[in-house]
Amino acid sequence: QVQLVESGGGLVQAGGSLRLSCAASGITFSSRTMAWFRQAPGKEREFVAWILWNIGNTYYSDSVKGRFAISRDNAKNTVYLQMNGLKPEDTAVYVCAAASGIAYQSTTHYSYWGQGTQVTVSS
Repeated sequence: QVQLVESGGGLVQAGGSLRLSCAASGITFSSRTMAWFRQAPGKEREFVAWILWNIGNTYYSDSVKGRFAISRDNAKNTVYLQMNGLKPEDTAVYVCAAASGIAYQSTTHYSYWGQGTQVTVSS
């Protein structure tokens, strides 16, 4: 079965950087979209970024554009989220997701989810 395992979260001061990783296993579909979402306490899950695995196209939410970068390593079957210029409002649990084919910003497009990794940004 598909498994997504995130790592790399932690506590960082405002203006700092973190790199999140999501290791995927059990994926058999040839075309996929991988994405990062985040969920802060008391708020709905929010789209952060997606990448089309085969061609590398990316898309970001307005709130992280220019600060975050999503990338993938085909050999390691891993997707990354490089987060720079972190702000206290970026504090959330960051969750990796996978979809067969092309998917976009809606959570309903994604069938597979990781457990998440906590990112806390102090002011």
